[in-house]
Amino acid sequence: MANSPDYLKPGAGFVDVALSRPLDVGGAKVGSLRLREPLAGDIETAQDYSGSDASREITLFANLCEITPDEVRKLPLRDYARLQAGYATFTN
Repeated sequence: MANSPDYLKPGAGFVDVALSRPLDVGGAKVGSLRLREPLAGDIETAQDYSGSDASREITLFANLCEITPDEVRKLPLRDYARLQAGYATFTN
């Protein structure tokens, strides 16, 4: 991926997103999250969730990173924006 930020490391069907500070995931501190490439069905499922657009996006990111929505909600805004940037790599 040309001109990608240092915090994004793309792979085959995924992008690793480095966090600005560790996140507690299931009792372990992690410094990055792996965001898998979304499938059309992931988007359909996310659209079927009730709640706000933000809530649907959080649930989608949690699914793609295989963490809970509450863990995504604990991300500082800087790191949430990094997840959004990682997601955008799959739509460009």
